[in-house]
Formats: sequence, structure tokens, C-alpha cells
Amino acid sequence: MRYISTLLAAMAASTALPALAQDKLEIVGKPTQGGMGFQPAATELASDLFWLDGLVLIIISIITIFVTALLIYAIFRFNRKSNPNPAKFTHNSPIEVAWTIVPIVILVFIGAYSLPVLFKQQEIPEGDINIKVTGYQWYWGYEYTDHEFGFESFMIGEGKVLNDEVIAELEEAGYSRDEFKLATDTAVVVPIGKTVVMQVTGADVIHSWTIPAFGVKQDAVPGRLAQLWFKAEREGVYFGQCSELCGKDHAYMPITVKVVSQEAYDEWLQGAIEEYASLPVQDAYKVASAQ
Repeated sequence: MRYISTLLAAMAASTALPALAQDKLEIVGKPTQGGMGFQPAATELASDLFWLDGLVLIIISIITIFVTALLIYAIFRFNRKSNPNPAKFTHNSPIEVAWTIVPIVILVFIGAYSLPVLFKQQEIPEGDINIKVTGYQWYWGYEYTDHEFGFESFMIGEGKVLNDEVIAELEEAGYSRDEFKLATDTAVVVPIGKTVVMQVTGADVIHSWTIPAFGVKQDAVPGRLAQLWFKAEREGVYFGQCSELCGKDHAYMPITVKVVSQEAYDEWLQGAIEEYASLPVQDAYKVASAQ
């Protein structure tokens, strides 16, 4: 069954030229060798999350420095040599009040900034584009529910070994060898500046759909329908990975999203409808889930 599903996806990818839709698009959201920071934020959600991370980092750094300095002071000020006759007392009310009140104030301060970011993520707006995402072992299925078509997305290089054949497949799809294990044969295509709402579920085990540059991540749980949303603010190609351990090929089910202009999206959409609408989405998913 997996062979049939893969063959269908390969045929769709090879014949649906509009589905490429990434000509001359900049690859923005991808891991970098030795990188320690975040990928460039491509949505307001990601910008808020990255700012909040910076704020919390400053707070915990100050706390760490304070506690370390206090510990060093206590080591030298109250060791046996410097303080041979230690004072004897059971409590210190001002200090006990302080170490109770100060953490509460810090947590309230963090919560005042973090809760609005959380609510913005979880309050799903009305979508300009609605896509259903289904996680399978080990690939993704996408259904553009507004237009009643869908397709499956596999990692380029089914053998999981980078060789000349795989490099040729990557280049034919508009990528380079650097995108091996990141690029897929078909990608989610969305227009810039439009609200995209995704319904996420799993067909077999728990998966997780995530794009770091968008600041979104949602578990795909079989039997449940969850939601996420984003509004991309920069054209480009963005990569993600399944982020929930889902079996032996968990590392080989990447996610590719291409953010294009409205004109390019309309052109891609017309070609995608003509190409994929002829394949009944539900039947294709039944084939995939029957593996």
C-alpha cells in the first residue's frame, strides 16, 4: 500500500508544475549549522514568542547572577574561619516575607506578558484559507477544504541516503543538497498576508506539525481535531519536522511551506485544483491509512 501511495505522490509531483510554486523564492526558515538562535520570525506569533523568550532570559539571568553572588558571599562571609561563632536564631521574618513576595511579583510580571501571547495563539480567527493536516507514518496529507482537493507530501529521497539520484531530484524540485531531509516532493503553498487556519489530526499515532519560523506547533492526535493558525509576513520557503516521536522513520517526515504572492498563489491554486481535484481526497487517504 505504501508503494501505491508513494507512486501516486510521485506522479502528482512530476506532472503538477504549478504545485512547485517556489521559483526564485528565498529559503528563509531552515536550520543552520551551529546555529544557537531562532530562525527569522515570519509571523506576528513568532515575533511575540521570540520577544517573550528574550524577556524571560533576561529575568532568569538576573536571578541566576543574584543567587550566585549571594551564594559566593555566604561561602566567604560565614565559613568557619571567618565566622567561628555563628549566631543562633530560628527565623528572620523580613527575609522570609521577601523571598515569598518577590517570586510572586516576578511570576505575575512574566504572566502579564506571556498570557496574551498564549491567548493569541489559542484564539483561532476566521481563516482566509483552511487546510486539514493529517499525520501518517511517515508523511503528511494536506486537504485544502475550501477547494476540495488534497495531496500527500513525502520527503525527497525515500532511500534516506544522499546520492546523485536524490541530488538530481532535489535540484529538479528547486532545492539543493543542503535541503536534504528538509524538502518534500509537494509543499503547502499559502499567500502572504492571509490568515491560514489548519485543522490537525493523526491517522495512526501521535505526530506534531510545526514550523519554527511561524511560531506554531500542534500535536496531531488520532481521533481528535486540533487547530492552529498563522499569517505569514514574508515570502519564502520554510521547513519544519514532525516534532513528536512517532516511530522508526520519525526523522524522515519533514514539512515544507511556501509563502508566495497572491498572484502566484492564485496561479498555483488553479493548477493544483486541476491536478489534484481529479484524485478523490478521501479515497487517497483511505489508501494511505490502510498501510
